[in-house]
Amino acid sequence: MLGAIGRAFRTPDLRKKLLFTLSIIVLYRVGCYIPSPGIDFKRVQECVASPELTQGAFGLINLFSGGALLQLSIFALGIMPYITASIITQLLRVVIPRFEALHKEGASGQAKLTQYTRYMTIGLAILNATTLVSTVRSGALFGNNESCTNLIVNDEWWGIAIIIVTLTAGTGLIMWLGEQITERGIGNGMSLLIFTSVAAGFPSAFGAILKTKGPDTFAIVVLVGLAIVALVVFVEQSQRRIPVQYAKRMVGRRMFGGTSTYIPIKVNQAGVIPVIFASSVLYLPSLIAQFGPKDAGWTQWIQTYLTRGDHPIYMIAYAVLTIFFAYFYVAITFNPEEVADNMKKYGGFIPGIRAGRPTERYLSFVLTRITFPGSIYLAFVAMIPLVALVLVGASQNFPFGGTSLLIVVGVGLETVKQIDSQLQQRHYEGLLR
Repeated sequence: MLGAIGRAFRTPDLRKKLLFTLSIIVLYRVGCYIPSPGIDFKRVQECVASPELTQGAFGLINLFSGGALLQLSIFALGIMPYITASIITQLLRVVIPRFEALHKEGASGQAKLTQYTRYMTIGLAILNATTLVSTVRSGALFGNNESCTNLIVNDEWWGIAIIIVTLTAGTGLIMWLGEQITERGIGNGMSLLIFTSVAAGFPSAFGAILKTKGPDTFAIVVLVGLAIVALVVFVEQSQRRIPVQYAKRMVGRRMFGGTSTYIPIKVNQAGVIPVIFASSVLYLPSLIAQFGPKDAGWTQWIQTYLTRGDHPIYMIAYAVLTIFFAYFYVAITFNPEEVADNMKKYGGFIPGIRAGRPTERYLSFVLTRITFPGSIYLAFVAMIPLVALVLVGASQNFPFGGTSLLIVVGVGLETVKQIDSQLQQRHYEGLLR
């Protein structure tokens, strides 16, 4: 393993890509601690130092921003506007025929969709920045604590405008950094920045568990975490391979086809998206309740049942939403009818299954069956931090579970595969044997 890493850095072009990627990551982390103009940074640090104030509905956004949200830095919005824009673009393919046509055009169509995603990211960044400034002014960012209000030094309209423009520009810069990694570095740039944001919280999480719970609980958490990581790696690599046979055909004097391949359908076909969707849907009621009257019955009900991660109603709602969105997202991203038509067009068929409509029904049947254990697995992983909150009393400090674990393992596996393929092209021997 160490020898393979050494070979990677001894290869000039691969070393250049790795160092470029690492430099962009360092630059991104530095930007997470540069305060936005017009913010009382000293008071923000005092508010962040209070652990009970960071256990709110902004945990998911703060996770994806690498802690920059609560720091109110220039990268406070993080990569979330781009993630949201990418998801919206994918969903619009079902609604808008123009988007579906661009998706089928190949590289030129994908470039156009990427351009639309960028424009949508800037629009969402302006909206999110305005919402964040309003939340900071009301004190809701830190749990409506009296000492964490009036964090904005200049409350004039032009001072607010400067903060909004800075946060929006920070999101645009993050998007550009991610694209630079994709073009000139190793791996998918956006995924690596998300990976960096999530992994940045691991040392503090381990330190908090060791400090508050002692070495015995810390050792148990580490052992349980390693077992969970092994389980996640196993499931993320698991797939159902549907065999596909292509018939031989004569073109001129040459014979083509006759090859055998397969359609890989992963157990977790939806990835981490269902967990993000479920967290976002559960985040909306608590956000509405923060701006509603405190003495109203519906506000108190939401604060009691839909904001506390240790409440059974919250856990059940989280698990059910995760399973639902797993089926929903798989149904959108994998189209059995399109796959069956493409196979029929190029002379492919599944052994024992007729081409056309029977192939589509067979693919739908397999996809539905394999999505069930995948959705249960996602709900189980998503519930780990909530169970840790009940057993250990440390939900935010528990690093092995939920969105963070899925992102770290998924992006880590994909990046290692890309480095491995780069090494095999040059040394005929990969990173892993």
